[in-house]
Amino acid sequence: MREAFTVDKANFFIENNKNKVDEKYRHHYHVMAPIGWVNDPNGFVYFQGEYHLFYQYYPYDSCWGPMHWGHTKSRDLIHWEELPVALAPDKPYDKDGCFSGSAIEKDGKLYLMYTGHVEKNDRTYQTQCIAFSEDGIHFEKLCQNPVIDEKILNTNGTIHDFRDPKVFLRNEKYYSVVASKNEEDKGRILLFESKDMLNWSFTSILLEGDATQGIMWECPDLFHLNGKDVLIMSPIQIPKKGDEYHNISSTVAFIGLVNWETGKFSVENYHEIDFGFDFYAPQTLEDNQSRRIMIAWMQMWDRTLPTHDLAHGWAGAMSLPRELSVKDNQLIQKPITFVYDSLNITQAIHALTVSSNTITFDNSVGDNMYMRLLIDMTEADELTIQLAKVGESSLQMHYDCQTQKFILNREKIGYKLEGREQELLVQRQTQVSLIDGQLEVELFRDTSSVEIFLNKQKTMSTTFYEIIKGKNLEISSSGIAKIITLEFGQIKT
Repeated sequence: MREAFTVDKANFFIENNKNKVDEKYRHHYHVMAPIGWVNDPNGFVYFQGEYHLFYQYYPYDSCWGPMHWGHTKSRDLIHWEELPVALAPDKPYDKDGCFSGSAIEKDGKLYLMYTGHVEKNDRTYQTQCIAFSEDGIHFEKLCQNPVIDEKILNTNGTIHDFRDPKVFLRNEKYYSVVASKNEEDKGRILLFESKDMLNWSFTSILLEGDATQGIMWECPDLFHLNGKDVLIMSPIQIPKKGDEYHNISSTVAFIGLVNWETGKFSVENYHEIDFGFDFYAPQTLEDNQSRRIMIAWMQMWDRTLPTHDLAHGWAGAMSLPRELSVKDNQLIQKPITFVYDSLNITQAIHALTVSSNTITFDNSVGDNMYMRLLIDMTEADELTIQLAKVGESSLQMHYDCQTQKFILNREKIGYKLEGREQELLVQRQTQVSLIDGQLEVELFRDTSSVEIFLNKQKTMSTTFYEIIKGKNLEISSSGIAKIITLEFGQIKT
């Protein structure tokens, strides 16, 4: 019989084993667990003057296991304080995992709404449950759990795939969007409502997918922003479409309007959120400045994980938090404002021309690195950037002025990262329009990850694990490219 899990047991294990973790690929300012496996961000919330982030967590190994909820908090979303494990799978209704969910403040208390996961007779059963806390650190599960079960779900979804509740307050009523699917393996987002967070009822099928939109939708989040309703979610096995959805699982933003009389979402546009290799299960909060902020798991399912294979004792991290807006029915992301408060610019270069020559910036690349390149491409055809260059190894970026495509390639850096995609995925690309003939590349590197922000239009997030450290940056072009500004810096940690 499996040994029982408890919060106390998890915290004892962490405290006595976290010093055994290999630090080689660990980050400086991105959220990680002190030891073990991390996936989806959960319970991202602003509570009592601080940002709290929970996450799917298995402390006992660097691979997925029965899910706990890890917990950390911050005042600026850059410097994080690790807190005790919040939830463990210790009840009959969640004995095989406390799966993903969300958080909300009610009457000065912090409530977590999560999925109780049970394996029984070779079948999965998933229900929605609640825990609460007076201090935001120590949580008690409701004796009435589960609060949304098979009876309330009825025939509106399958209890075997029914997870990831995102709870929110609207017009003095609590709502929760929950992921499920229909009998034809098409994604379905369900809407539930409650007056007290305890007694819930089914409202509607908010949105349902078709055969081109994946076999299951996960981690929904619904919010209103800049006059539009936005529903973000993570489809499993959504087929490739042009430059979009090349990962085995993707993240998508549906933009439109909710009819709150019928509980139906009218979609005006939908598109992929991030065009890199490692970005999944994003979740958002609204803070005390009315900013809508998003964070995601900076990893991808079914991929090689060197920190596990090399027995480093940990796997997975969160993305840099991003501030959101909607413009022209597109979800726009920018780095969290706080990051610039902690940014130390160490070098700034201006008015430099790149033509047939390759310009090398020696020793400009480190584990904790910021780079901003603003470059005039009006007389150029192509631009190539090689980051962490050493010998033949580098993370390669390329911009083609004719197609206006930005390409990210990680084939020639570090360990081979394989997945369940039909072909080895080493390159991704996305359309980035020049602005007044200029391209801006803003890059945040943190040991084993890079997040790229392109012309305030698109983002690309990727992990990589160098075998030999590369410290140089190389820039070359076809035609004449004129560097307006090139800045290097570090995030103060």
